[in-house]
Amino acid sequence: MFPDPSSRSAALFQRAQAVMPGGNTRHSIAISPHPIYAQSGEGCYVTDADGHVYIDCINNMSANIHGHRHPAIMARVNEQLDKLISAGMPTEAEIALAEAMVERMPSVDTIRFCNSGTEALMFAARAARAYTGRTMIAKIEGGYHGSYDGLDLSNKPMPENWGPPGRPATVRECDGIPPAMAEETLVLPVNHVEAARTLIREHADRLAAVFLDPLVSKLGFLPLTKEFLDMVREETRAHGIVLVVDEVFSFRLGRAGAQGAFGIEPDLSAFGKVIGGGFPIGALGGRRDVMAVFDHLPTGTPRVEHSGTFFANPVSMTAGLAALDLLDTAMFAHLDALGDQLRAGLRTVLAELDLPGMVTGQGSLVALLPHTEPFSDYRSFIAGFQEDGGMLARAFAGMINDGVLPVYPRGFILSSPMGADTIDRIIDAARNGLKKAREAQNAA
Repeated sequence: MFPDPSSRSAALFQRAQAVMPGGNTRHSIAISPHPIYAQSGEGCYVTDADGHVYIDCINNMSANIHGHRHPAIMARVNEQLDKLISAGMPTEAEIALAEAMVERMPSVDTIRFCNSGTEALMFAARAARAYTGRTMIAKIEGGYHGSYDGLDLSNKPMPENWGPPGRPATVRECDGIPPAMAEETLVLPVNHVEAARTLIREHADRLAAVFLDPLVSKLGFLPLTKEFLDMVREETRAHGIVLVVDEVFSFRLGRAGAQGAFGIEPDLSAFGKVIGGGFPIGALGGRRDVMAVFDHLPTGTPRVEHSGTFFANPVSMTAGLAALDLLDTAMFAHLDALGDQLRAGLRTVLAELDLPGMVTGQGSLVALLPHTEPFSDYRSFIAGFQEDGGMLARAFAGMINDGVLPVYPRGFILSSPMGADTIDRIIDAARNGLKKAREAQNAA
């Protein structure tokens, strides 16, 4: 039973603490009192270091859209491994993946690859600054865009430091980010059309880019409203500001990603996760004239340097193309149906148990939240957690012990090997976990 101080996972965590700060190298997957260590995976299942098998609803934070070791991806990766792992030379594999991405994305004329979503977003900021000659960038309050200093700001501010509703403060996410970075980042209030419009106009002569994730991953998959998206697109065009859509998490919403689902055409788009078939990847693509800042051919020297030892490595390129080939219209319909089934089932469970809460999400992304009132921005989202009492965290442990591994403590990221029966098992585990959590809360 989790947590188990006698488990191999607990022992591995103790061992890790001797050689890694906090025994961890990814804060996003740290759970208390110890993490569960993965040993192997197959399809939609992952096996831990103690031999326990789970339905994997983490899927490496959305990277494993086809689960673990999909046969079609593995076959092409193994073929590539037999030929070449990496080289200080370009390969045909990167051209093939670039062609596939350009064909899918109407807003992408050209594209370049890197190793992570964070890198893609960092290069997006650099490209926008070079293209516009301006230095300031803007993002929405509560929006997460990786760990680049200029964007790792106001991800989770609190009432004591978040400033007025219509003029959010720019709050550094952690120590180590220079205060000067905060001075170059404007924070926009989520879905507040006129307040955000005013801020963009006030800073237009300094703004190089506005960054948006149309389905905000850290806010229970909160969708940005059409009115807000239309306003941002209108203002950025009017003032020559580069609009960057962060597709790193939400590309799985459809063949043309979140921008296709939400009907917005950005100037630049950042990608990662899904497009690597489970291997490390990032990419930045967009309008030809903006992307031209990376082009070294006219003068021999690019305006923006873009290099990395493992950028466009042939293994990630091959796996990514295999993953995209699987993501046809029928596959997206399958993933969407799984998400709809899970959302409906979790809502039924809340009603059956007479528990407060709501279920949110879109496509194959699902969140179970303690909120009893609708939320439309970061601050109303935060307010909804005040009366939870930690019940969902307790339900998380119950789901683990029932063979389901959610994103701690309330997220579900689905994969293509899942079927309707898999979703039924997830719903049953949630029901049992919530029952036990309520009993524990009542007994306290």
